[in-house]
Amino acid sequence: MTRTESRQEIIKLLYQINILDKINSKYDVDDLIKELDYSNEFIINTTKEIINNKNDLVELANKYLKDKWSIDRLSIPDQGIILLGIYELLYTDTPNKVVIDEAINLSKLYSDDEIPKMINGVLDSIYHNEEKRQ
Repeated sequence: MTRTESRQEIIKLLYQINILDKINSKYDVDDLIKELDYSNEFIINTTKEIINNKNDLVELANKYLKDKWSIDRLSIPDQGIILLGIYELLYTDTPNKVVIDEAINLSKLYSDDEIPKMINGVLDSIYHNEEKRQ
């Protein structure tokens, strides 16, 4: 499985987690991963780390979204794309250009025509204004 395909699977997994959170359903991330038969370490580790750092990632997304938007006003796939992009920018060694390009391409698959520009703006601002975290 390519990294691009893995990112698509992470977006799908984050979508399911978001829905379960919205309906206050109890779940175990490890069980979801097993149920979906994911064995790819990138998918497993990245998804868990996004969940572990979700509050910080959401805070940063909200800081850089324009026109008084907040991440909870975005569609669920768009939320996942932004969280994944911010996580990869700040917590991984993936080249910044790759992270931003992948997020834009994901948004072209799952979002309407205006979202790729917004995601590009948010991630580019974070890239230029925030420090790497490890």
